[in-house]
Amino acid sequence: MTQPEVLQDLLNAVALGEVSPEAALDKLKHFDFEPVAEFAKVDHHRSLRTGFPETIWGLGKTPEQIIQIILTMRQRSPIVMATRIEPAVYAELQAKIPDLRYYKMAKICALHPSELQPKYLGTITLLSAGTADLAVAEEAAITAELSGFQVKRLWDVGVAGIHRLLDNRQVIYDADVLIVVAGMEGALPSVVAGLADCPVIAVPTSIGYGASFNGLAPLLTMLNSCAAGVGVVNIDNGFGAAILAGQILRTAQRVGKS
Repeated sequence: MTQPEVLQDLLNAVALGEVSPEAALDKLKHFDFEPVAEFAKVDHHRSLRTGFPETIWGLGKTPEQIIQIILTMRQRSPIVMATRIEPAVYAELQAKIPDLRYYKMAKICALHPSELQPKYLGTITLLSAGTADLAVAEEAAITAELSGFQVKRLWDVGVAGIHRLLDNRQVIYDADVLIVVAGMEGALPSVVAGLADCPVIAVPTSIGYGASFNGLAPLLTMLNSCAAGVGVVNIDNGFGAAILAGQILRTAQRVGKS
């Protein structure tokens, strides 16, 4: 919890005119965390600092730990999200939190209002090379939707059948930010970036035969892209790609108001 004495001192300073409300808000951005038992500290003010609330990483945590963190976070946030949640783990979570929703393909569980409405301008468009890449692509898509963005999906348009991509060129032209998910050799982001006039975020997946080295081959392909305007996140990191895309759109919106 926020340290009461420090908060009281800050409020007194604002009341006396010694600290401006703007400066006080900036200080509060770095204040507020809440311990959960002995294993976690929930960062309630992350959304004030970064624009997006803290998200629970599910792997490596016990169901009981995840349950306690979710229950703590829901007291302060209308949307709570946990990633990398396997179906068996979700069954245990849902038994204790009945209104917890599950996105099976994305392996994300979340608490949120029944209707998710975009609260930011712009569209995040997701492309996947193959059906085997959908788990990572859906992690990005669901993360973006839960974060308040409009999302469009275009699946299974890899370079092995390039006509599938070219038949959907308008989807690329209409995008404000593109997230392109691919395994195997990872060529799709370079092709898309050669057609797009917006940022392209490339996500390598661990899908592929032995020489793809669990995603290292597509990662290197994307890092060595000859197309300009391609940024690359880590292997299988759909979540990180969505947050980066969201930050790009939020920054554009803020700049447009200035």
